[in-house]
This record gives sequence, structure tokens and C-alpha cells, in this order.
Amino acid sequence: MVHIGRRIEDELHKRGLSVSWFAEQLCCSRTNVYKIFEKSSVDTELLLRISSILQCDFFQCYSECLKGGGQK
Repeated sequence: MVHIGRRIEDELHKRGLSVSWFAEQLCCSRTNVYKIFEKSSVDTELLLRISSILQCDFFQCYSECLKGGGQK
């Protein structure tokens, strides 16, 4: 199954962006960002905001999982 929190964290680091910057963009605390990283799933509205901020379609992770038959 997709662990979306890890995917978000990986993308943030890949782009060289800080947790502080990301927290500011999301209008939340750094602590909440770290909690997102630990989650295997997040609310779709939050995922849409994150996708927009990082300019990355995180919904595609789930589409790929469906096409691949489940585990990714």
C-alpha cells in the first residue's frame, strides 16, 4: 500500500525544501508536518493542498497502485 506521508517527505527533500518552509505554506506547525510524514493516508483536501504546494500529483501514487494490482 502507498505510504503517502513518506512520499510527501521524500518529495520535499528531493526538492531541497525545508520543513519550516512547508509548514508555513500549509499554515501549520512543523510538528504537524512531521505528523503528516508519519501518516500512511491523509485527507483528500489536504493532499490536494500539498500537491499544489509541491507541484506534484500525489494522487498519481494511488492510481499507479490501482493499475499495479495493489502493492506499491
